[in-house]
Amino acid sequence: MGRRLSAADAEFYRRVDEVLHYLWDPCGVAGEPYARDEYYSYLPRVFSALKAGEGVEEIAEMLVGIEWEWMGGRRNREVIWIGGPCPLNCAD
Repeated sequence: MGRRLSAADAEFYRRVDEVLHYLWDPCGVAGEPYARDEYYSYLPRVFSALKAGEGVEEIAEMLVGIEWEWMGGRRNREVIWIGGPCPLNCAD
């Protein structure tokens, strides 16, 4: 990130990382230990957007955009959070 995070922000950053790796996981690598860093390059962007107060819709659109631009665009926004509320909700 380039700057030192507060303890609370560091924990939130870690949680965002976990959600991207284990729940978003568009490449299907969550079960592969060697691929733990697969989504690190997207983490600062998602974290910053959440800290700036962007909502579920904006975050879903961002993730869909990442998938289409960088990963061959396999899914749409409805698929990303199917089955429940977005796990990246800052209010929780």
